[in-house]
Amino acid sequence: MTRCLSTALLLGTVSLVSVSASAQVETSDPTAVDPADQVNQPVAPAAVAGQQAADVIVITAQGREQQLSDVPIAVSAVSAEQLQNSGANDIRELNQLAPSLLVSSTGTEANGSARVRGIGTVGDNPGLESSVAVFIDGVYRSRSGAGLNEIGPIERVEVLRGPQGTLFGRNASAGLINIVTQGPEFDTFGYGTGTYGNYDFVRLEGGFNTAVSDTVAARIDGVYSRRDGFYNDVNNDTDVNDRDRYLVRAQALFEPTSDLSFRLIGDYSKKDEACCAAVFLTPEVSPFARIPLSGDAFDPQGYGDALVSEANPIIPVLLSLGQDPRAFTDDPYDRNIYTTPGRTYEGETEDWGVSLQADWDLGWGEITSITGYREYLNQQGSDTDYTQVDILYREPGADALSRKFETFSQELRLQGSILDDRLDWLVGGYYANEDLTVRENLKFGSDYGRFAACRLNVSVGLQAFYDENSVGCISPTGQAVIGGQVPGVPSPFGAAGPLILQNLALLDSVRNVGSDGSRYMQNSENFAFFTHNIFHVTDTVDLTVGLRYTNETKTFSADLNNTNTICPQVRENLSPLLAGPLGALAGGIISLSCQGNSTSELNGLVLDDERSEEELTGTAVLSWKPSRETLIYGSYSRGYKAGGFNLDRSALNGQGGNAVVAGPLVLADTANLQFDQEEVDAFEIGAKYDTRAFSLSAAIFRQEFSNFQLNTFNGTVYLVQNVNGCSDLDGGDGADTDTSAATGSCVGDIEPGVISQGFELEASLRPANYLAVTTGLTYAATEYADNLVGSDQGVPLDPALRLLPGDNLSNAPELVMTGSLSWTPPIGDTGMSGLFYINTRVTGDYNTGSDLLAAKEQDGYVVVNGRIGIRGEDERWAIEGWVQNMFDEEYTQVGFNTPFIAPNQTYSAFLAEPRTYGVTLRGRF
Repeated sequence: MTRCLSTALLLGTVSLVSVSASAQVETSDPTAVDPADQVNQPVAPAAVAGQQAADVIVITAQGREQQLSDVPIAVSAVSAEQLQNSGANDIRELNQLAPSLLVSSTGTEANGSARVRGIGTVGDNPGLESSVAVFIDGVYRSRSGAGLNEIGPIERVEVLRGPQGTLFGRNASAGLINIVTQGPEFDTFGYGTGTYGNYDFVRLEGGFNTAVSDTVAARIDGVYSRRDGFYNDVNNDTDVNDRDRYLVRAQALFEPTSDLSFRLIGDYSKKDEACCAAVFLTPEVSPFARIPLSGDAFDPQGYGDALVSEANPIIPVLLSLGQDPRAFTDDPYDRNIYTTPGRTYEGETEDWGVSLQADWDLGWGEITSITGYREYLNQQGSDTDYTQVDILYREPGADALSRKFETFSQELRLQGSILDDRLDWLVGGYYANEDLTVRENLKFGSDYGRFAACRLNVSVGLQAFYDENSVGCISPTGQAVIGGQVPGVPSPFGAAGPLILQNLALLDSVRNVGSDGSRYMQNSENFAFFTHNIFHVTDTVDLTVGLRYTNETKTFSADLNNTNTICPQVRENLSPLLAGPLGALAGGIISLSCQGNSTSELNGLVLDDERSEEELTGTAVLSWKPSRETLIYGSYSRGYKAGGFNLDRSALNGQGGNAVVAGPLVLADTANLQFDQEEVDAFEIGAKYDTRAFSLSAAIFRQEFSNFQLNTFNGTVYLVQNVNGCSDLDGGDGADTDTSAATGSCVGDIEPGVISQGFELEASLRPANYLAVTTGLTYAATEYADNLVGSDQGVPLDPALRLLPGDNLSNAPELVMTGSLSWTPPIGDTGMSGLFYINTRVTGDYNTGSDLLAAKEQDGYVVVNGRIGIRGEDERWAIEGWVQNMFDEEYTQVGFNTPFIAPNQTYSAFLAEPRTYGVTLRGRF
């Protein structure tokens, strides 16, 4: 961390802090080119959308065009120039520019996660909506993963921090990313950009804009991008986490009068990529990840001390079944993976939609209507166990896991001013209807039955009979002994020995069965009415009051089709033994045969449910401008995120998937799939100072979350719980930190379960012509309460989450700093100019796993990006060299429990991207 701090001080010496001001475009040289105009096509400075003048940036964070320095909320605005220089092609690159924001992707890019001030939605479950909402041109994107794609030419990005419970089409409990693309103009121009980099990276972008008539302008933009993968799949001789995507966006602007305009946008994007691979964590990466240990533990293949783990007997089982030992000894950052031969991470994503925005100035007010329709489909294959042994998989293509969103939305706003402009009023309504269909095809692999039998063998003390080449993983001698066929040698299981052997053989036969086109369907219909009003109490004091009523209904149904017919047989055979001395063994065989509620018994189960909720949210802000350059404000906001259904069959029994021994038809209840809405009360005090040469903003915040929605993978199933605090637990303090699911219920008052509090500083400085420096600092202590329960009814916290009480949230570093330096000097009298740009993000220590296990800790790190180039007169051409992650910083995005292997500190991780570099050519006409 010392190196992190020294690097930050070196890069941020000139000023304090960072990003919202980084979008400012003021200059002390009135003849200098406005940096906001240094984009791919010629635009007059005053014509840039979002720009009011060369020294002012305008945003729409409050539903109106306002100067950034006059908006009394914490918001970071990133300009087109900043995005271009930083190499941002999707919302992940915003991490370098906004210290309070963290965007990451894990098992699939369909549900990439965005966090603001340490708060975000955890995991890949499509039933959970994003805590940080993403809007593109005013249209809500159902999940933030939609922003993990090429988004084309951008005018600006606004990152709103804290709950957004009044404006915009969708409530967001943590923050909001508002992306505004570059629209049509009444001019004719075109542009093209070509990039080539390492990993055979190719990116082509081009577009053309024209004025069709005096009232109609049209524009089309296209992007194509491809790149080899960062991971080497040793067994399948291919690479994973590659890039192959394109985007086409066409727009038309119709302005029949000066008071009326229509903007029609249609876009289509597609990704055809293999994502997302993971590696095993080793002690070199995490001291608590124990795979290779010395000792005399069970070693069926004689690999010796170098590969034996006393802590995890499952590792030798994998080795005996053909796992390449290099998977456990390679440096994870060599990015070699050992996937099952024939398995793949191939996937395909299609995202398309149309929207129409109409703006009509009535004189006394202005009407804005935004109508949108979008479809999003992601299909993803995977080697789901992340090992060479074929335990779990999803086929690619039509048989893959698929998630499809079909969303219609309509927003209508009416706003104006009355009382001699003393009241700036806004009222509106919003309606959305969304169909979500999840198609599941998770199956047990061809090695699952043998792996499960071998795993059971070593867990019940039958290592002497271990034989991975025999049915049930029991040697012929062992089968004779257990079956009572050796004279004078009693079976260790008595008269039940033959029955145990029979069902071990059945367990051994569980392979290539599981979900076969099971569908989970959810319809969400919501409407809202809202008002947002700014009272100009005096010439310097404003009172902003906003209120929103939201009503939402979600209906759920499932059509389950499972081909695992072994589970019912084993359950019927062994249920009589559950109450006796062999109950643990019988239960183990049943659980492994039916793992995760995978059973054909579910095929006749009728699953239908509905939940409705209504919520009042809003904001109140008091602001004061003691001078033209200074703004001081204090605010209260209430936000929320809708509840829903856990779209995962393993949660049906409500007991973590471990109660399958009693039968899914007995325990299955859709109430166990529901989780409640997340609510937040937020308080903030802030100040902004803005001049042509220097700007600074500061905010102190506290956010209290109730019913915090947490999704975590415990190595077997995905758990979704509403986390709350409690003033007094049954059993006293610490009753929520043991391994019992029966202890730790609330006998006191329910309280917020998560608190995020801290401060943010952002600044920009122009110490000389053509030179701009920005820095940023966010300190956010985002922590769980000391006593936690698993719902607002006070039920005990799941034992898998026993490390949460009193600790920081996952992926929530307390300290983050960002900084950038941009120098664009003229080159003599040639009309050409140079470009030197560098930015950095310094991140403190944090835990990457939602269960906060020690092995998933990530040390602090520094990521530096840079760009250098030369540009022609009026920037009609440019040649730029660039590098991302300049010092090849090695860090993990998320650590997780490897399926079936996770106990005893054996984990896997999704790694961040390595260093990339290349050259970019730009031209415009």
